[in-house]
Amino acid sequence: MNESDFKNILATTASICTILQFLTGTLTCQKVVQNKSTGDISAFPFVSGCLSTSLWLRYGFLINDSSIILVNTVGATLFFAYVITFYLYSINKTVILRQFLCCLFLLIIILLHIHNNVDNTELVRVHLGLMCCGVTVLFFAAPLASLLHVIKVKNTESLPYHLIFATFIVSLQWLIYGLVLKDQFVQIPNFIGCILSGFQLSLFLIYPKKGKAYSNV
Repeated sequence: MNESDFKNILATTASICTILQFLTGTLTCQKVVQNKSTGDISAFPFVSGCLSTSLWLRYGFLINDSSIILVNTVGATLFFAYVITFYLYSINKTVILRQFLCCLFLLIIILLHIHNNVDNTELVRVHLGLMCCGVTVLFFAAPLASLLHVIKVKNTESLPYHLIFATFIVSLQWLIYGLVLKDQFVQIPNFIGCILSGFQLSLFLIYPKKGKAYSNV
């Protein structure tokens, strides 16, 4: 198997696993709809997911990578749907709206910057790549927003287990893909993603859920 074949196989498997990762959000939203409440589950992982996938979609078009384009088109659509679901069933709609508008504002600023420097391809790639790294790390770390609550109650019910576990697997695959592409902007955030999601998974061992709590994620 040559490097090109390996790259194509890795891109395909990573894309499939990433879309499956994004779909884990439906488990959380299904529970929210059934309970008609978001409970202790934070919407921020999904809001940051909207921003992350939107920026990576633009980066995919910039470097003309069909795998990145496909994955993040699906991802941006799904995360937007998740945010809408959380907004509809949250008792604190103002917080979700504020988070979403902040991310939308940041996205618009970045896209305007890219548009104004569209002739300088390398500058745009570096700037956009850095922003993609930043928001991806934010997405990976978003479940940590519930960290203090988890430590306080000694229970991981508020953490989206399926999303965190899928994030660990997917970030590992994209890290390898980034090494094949020799693209540090793909490598760095996914390396950090492996570390952060691995740490979050360790919390499930330290503070295991009790009884039926697993049904909440």
